[in-house]
Amino acid sequence: MSDLPKTDLSRRRFLHATAMTAALFSGLGAAFPRGAFAEGSGPETTRAVLGFIALTDAAPLIVAKEKGFFAKHGMPDVEVVKQSSWGTTRDNLVLGSAGSGIDGAHILTPMPYLMSAGKITQNNQPVPMQILARLNLDGQGISVAKAYADQKVGLDASALREAFAAKKAAGTPAKIAMTFPGGTHDLWVRYWLAAGGIDPDKDVETIVVPPPQMVANMKVGTMDAFCVGEPWNAQLVEQGIGYTALTTGELWAKHPEKSFAMRADWVDKNPKATLALLMAIQEAAQWADDMANKDELAAILSKRAWFNVKAADIGPRMKGVFDYGNGRATENSPHFMKFWRDHASYPFASHDAWFLTEDMRWGKLEAATDVKATVARVNRGDLWLEAAKALGVSDLPASPSRGVETFFDGKVFDPENPAAYLQSLAITRIA
Repeated sequence: MSDLPKTDLSRRRFLHATAMTAALFSGLGAAFPRGAFAEGSGPETTRAVLGFIALTDAAPLIVAKEKGFFAKHGMPDVEVVKQSSWGTTRDNLVLGSAGSGIDGAHILTPMPYLMSAGKITQNNQPVPMQILARLNLDGQGISVAKAYADQKVGLDASALREAFAAKKAAGTPAKIAMTFPGGTHDLWVRYWLAAGGIDPDKDVETIVVPPPQMVANMKVGTMDAFCVGEPWNAQLVEQGIGYTALTTGELWAKHPEKSFAMRADWVDKNPKATLALLMAIQEAAQWADDMANKDELAAILSKRAWFNVKAADIGPRMKGVFDYGNGRATENSPHFMKFWRDHASYPFASHDAWFLTEDMRWGKLEAATDVKATVARVNRGDLWLEAAKALGVSDLPASPSRGVETFFDGKVFDPENPAAYLQSLAITRIA
């Protein structure tokens, strides 16, 4: 029996209970910052299967797994699974994890739109998708084979017109590789060629090659040029097989690139888990964007489980250090890959509108596509904002539009008037 008075004993029990409650809520706060699940129930599931391809812009997903951000936000059973190609990514998204596929992915931004429209799925069966975040800005490259060293090709693709015309006349058209029809790399290389007066459908042949296979294919002479993300452009230079003509940020500074997208039915079924995934990926993007973390990030990505590529081929370009392999080099390019700064993680609807417009330009989507309505069905910038606010992010985009964009050749894209942009282009499939 305690010798303490009854009132003191009750007070001690109250203080102990208060301390335990405070500790409990402190622990919950670490797992679910700033009341993301204030109603008391955590995510509907602790598991999601996410795909990625060995490209530096998959870093936010990989970092979220490696650094424990998924677990921190109540999703300890997230799997981040390597995909061999964008076609495989699409096929596994169609299956979903219930069919031994994947629920979401690091993905080329146009693909969720093409899948939702049934343009790239078997039997044209629509698979509704939702874009939840952008994964990066900039950081892709267009590289050419060593055989074109004398042309010293750069931002102006017209330097290749004569050589490509000669190849076509000889019955062996130049082959330009990209990673998926209608995807970002396809659109970058098409824009570059067309701006230089080279029709990507008539003057050359475009071929599909998975990102990790680009360098090996260039080595055996399968293609004359390619567009892909890092670290494969850097690897090409390191192996002396070709050189980087330009980084895509030179075409369009701070351009959008990959996205994080999920099956729409998964998002609908698991709204709290969706926010948890977004919060983890946002935290990972902030970590990856910190220059102080770039060496560690390169070391993580270089692991066999992820890229199986030397860290030295990954790190420099993430810091803006570019050896183009043709005598050109820079120590502080502004076109390094951005994961968080400049609102890199927010999926601006205006950027999705450009991708749709370019796919209309090249016949991947109907010319009559309602761009604004299509973006509204797929882009979930509202969920991104909800997750960011739960994390306590204060620097939020003021609008779902970044406004009018200007490209290297002076072309202007106004997301409020895609038709005017299309009319300004000399080479297009739209009659």
